[in-house]
Amino acid sequence: MGRARLAIRWRMIAPPEIVRVSQRRVACDGATDIPGGAALGHPRVFLQIDEHGYIDCGYCDRRFVLIGGPADGVDQATLRDISEGASPR
Repeated sequence: MGRARLAIRWRMIAPPEIVRVSQRRVACDGATDIPGGAALGHPRVFLQIDEHGYIDCGYCDRRFVLIGGPADGVDQATLRDISEGASPR
C-alpha cells in the first residue's frame, strides 16, 4: 500500500495595514490611529526600510512602504514579510 501525498500550497496574504511613508526610518507603536490609544498599542519601535522598499512591524504586522520605492504600487500579498533584521529570501 502506498501513502497518499498531500500537497499543501501556501498562499501569502496582504498585511493587515499598509502605511505609505516618505522616509526610510519610521516609528511604530501600534496605536497611532487610536485616540488615547497608547495603552492599547505596543512598545514604540523604530524601523529602517532597506533596499526592498518596505518593512513590517514585528509586533502588529503593520507594513511601511516607501513612496516611490521598489515595493510602492506592487501587490503587497506577493511580498514576503520583512521584520527588522530579517531577510525576505
